[in-house]
Amino acid sequence: MEISKCLIIGAGPAGYTAAIYASRANLFPILFEGIQPGGQLTTTSEVENFPGYPEGVSGPTLMDDLRRQALRFGADIKSGSVTEVDFSKRPFEVTVNGADKYYAHTVIIATGASARYLGLPDEQKYMGMGVSACATCDGFFYRGKNVAVVGGGDSACEEALYLSNIAKKVFLIVRKPALRASKVMQQRVLKKENITVLFNCNTLGLFGDEVLEGAKLVENKGTEMEQIFDIAIDGFFLAIGHTPNTQVFGTSLELDSEGYIILKGNTSATSVDGVFAAGDVADPRYQQAISAAGMGCRAALDAEAYLVENDL
Repeated sequence: MEISKCLIIGAGPAGYTAAIYASRANLFPILFEGIQPGGQLTTTSEVENFPGYPEGVSGPTLMDDLRRQALRFGADIKSGSVTEVDFSKRPFEVTVNGADKYYAHTVIIATGASARYLGLPDEQKYMGMGVSACATCDGFFYRGKNVAVVGGGDSACEEALYLSNIAKKVFLIVRKPALRASKVMQQRVLKKENITVLFNCNTLGLFGDEVLEGAKLVENKGTEMEQIFDIAIDGFFLAIGHTPNTQVFGTSLELDSEGYIILKGNTSATSVDGVFAAGDVADPRYQQAISAAGMGCRAALDAEAYLVENDL
């Protein structure tokens, strides 16, 4: 039985950075890229806030650069999705594509989190051309333009406030008659002159020739006061949460109420010794490429220290 020192699950900024550090430490890591090599950034047209790219870089190019850097140092990058894990035995057993078994002394989980969407066909049509799930990532491209944010919680209010300092006008589309965000966030949003809150509204669809030009909404759906209307917008931001990609690890690791992996203290260690996590899968707060990369670095360093301490 061949046992790897370090096996990495996931190929976003966290996974590739972990592979770079683990490779340079002679851990000879194996990395499985999963169903979306490169992670969420492969769906982002332009990245302008990742250090080292003063002119900006496309999401796919950034991830390809990280991938090639990991390969340069000897990471064994494989296609395939991890479908089962057994962290109760040593070495750990990982099943790929429902069949192939791999064994490792340490595992780094970097499977990320998936943004929640409304499920409209138009969302995919205008992805990267007006539709986004990250105002911090893409808001800069909508300077002086009209945008909309969907959601009524703290995250949606934060996105709307962030965009209000960049965009000309922000519509906050809320399907309920009130915001469910904290009182402080509600007050900030309602006081902002260029934010218009559209209560009791649902999005029916998006429209535009080649790029997004507007959204079709319905107010008071299913009532006598139902009204359908359009708003002219250049950007449509989803802020209805993320779902961490932890389905495979649900019974093996300690997760929080939202499904994110819980880490020990200021480390990348999970509830199982020798298993570490990095990036959005363990970060419900920041969810940025640069912070995910930093967590990947920490996970690799923690894995290396664990191997040394346990003479593996």
